[in-house]
Amino acid sequence: MAAILNDLSQLPPPAPIHQLHHYAYRAKDAEETRHFYEDILGLPLYHIIQSDVVPSTGEYCPYTHFFFRLQDGSFIAFFDLGDDQAALPSPNTPLWVNHISFRVDSIQALQDMKARLEAHGVEVLGVTDHHIFHSIYFFDPNGVRLELTSQLADEFQMLKESKTAHARLAEWTARKEQWRRDRAAGKAPETLKPQQNDRPEFVKTTP
Repeated sequence: MAAILNDLSQLPPPAPIHQLHHYAYRAKDAEETRHFYEDILGLPLYHIIQSDVVPSTGEYCPYTHFFFRLQDGSFIAFFDLGDDQAALPSPNTPLWVNHISFRVDSIQALQDMKARLEAHGVEVLGVTDHHIFHSIYFFDPNGVRLELTSQLADEFQMLKESKTAHARLAEWTARKEQWRRDRAAGKAPETLKPQQNDRPEFVKTTP
């Protein structure tokens, strides 16, 4: 176990994190997953690792670990554990929350991918207008929610957005701390609404 430094100023600075290397998820079936990512989405199968033992934990769990390569050299990867079981959804999280978003070059490319997915029988939501980008949403064969995105905002606009991000998050954090105190005293609702609505075109609907 690494020694804990009492003086955090002695720590080296964070190493530059250049890009996502890979995101890994459980696959029900490797070939079904390969067909979806390689034949439909166009991501080439690039690497496979197979073993009976998990190197990080030492536990016995036979697996086939396989990777699909994106244009920037990053990967999305999967584990087929050989039992035809998919990962279960989180019981306390809506299905739309956890997802992976991939970027395409243009609105036309987004529309072309929507048509391609639908021609293969995949249900697609969107095109959705997020102001700074447009997106479509769909699920892979393993229940992983995916998003394809076409960026509309340029680097200058995104830099402008970044200058307010810390202040907005700090305001949310302060409100959430107060909400926790109020909730402990029985004076707050179950969930805290954000202090700002960036999507005023969507009105509240009653379930």
